[in-house]
Amino acid sequence: MEKTDQLLSKYLEAIIDYIPNIVGALVILIIGLIIIRLLKKFAQRIFLKQHLDPTSISFLLDGIIWALRALLFIAIVSKLGIETTSFVTVLGAMSLAIGLSLQGSLANFAGGVLIILFKPFRIGDVIEAQAEVGKVLEIHIFSTKIVTYQNQVLYIPNGILSNGKIKNYSQNKLRKTEVLIQSTLNKNSTEFIEKMNGLLLANDLVLKKPDPRILIKEVLDAKVTYNVQVWVENHNHTEVSSFILQKGKEIFSEID
Repeated sequence: MEKTDQLLSKYLEAIIDYIPNIVGALVILIIGLIIIRLLKKFAQRIFLKQHLDPTSISFLLDGIIWALRALLFIAIVSKLGIETTSFVTVLGAMSLAIGLSLQGSLANFAGGVLIILFKPFRIGDVIEAQAEVGKVLEIHIFSTKIVTYQNQVLYIPNGILSNGKIKNYSQNKLRKTEVLIQSTLNKNSTEFIEKMNGLLLANDLVLKKPDPRILIKEVLDAKVTYNVQVWVENHNHTEVSSFILQKGKEIFSEID
């Protein structure tokens, strides 16, 4: 019993002696998180004053935050009494093992760097990648956040994006819109083309140069497929496509 009491007393003294370290580590953690938040806002203001691209700002801020968090972690570990040199050695060995198991994450990081450098898309662009279409909201270190037309949020790994096919709908101001319309052979093709062309020329959203074109794409199984081609400003694409489909239906209901 006496030995047990001595051991308990010894452990209790060790815990009491260690409490200042724990309190100090908690203080460093709280103050460190506050400082990181303030530095993030400060860096963001500087980047905005320098008129940096929003895409670059988002990526740089992510990098700064992760670097500061790593420094904060080392400071906390040091305050807890763990030898930094030994910790760095162990951390180096762990990093090697983790690096081998997280090759995909490293590829995503490299992909993020490539996206920032070569800018295949920017924040706000509408892109198609991995069979998904959406607007780019944020570009992080490891992934890119997009929102689809169904208001679904997707996170696509940067490694896949940098190595895969990307269709950027926003990079050019103008866009060629093609709409396929099908009718039966008994409808007068010449009359349809003339009426549709007149409606397109009267629509302010349709650009007059290059001229709208209406071509017969295919005649098959007693059906004719027309290819209506117009140039519009990017943001008018959906509205003009709907206009062509609606007017095509109305024209076919009027002609023989």
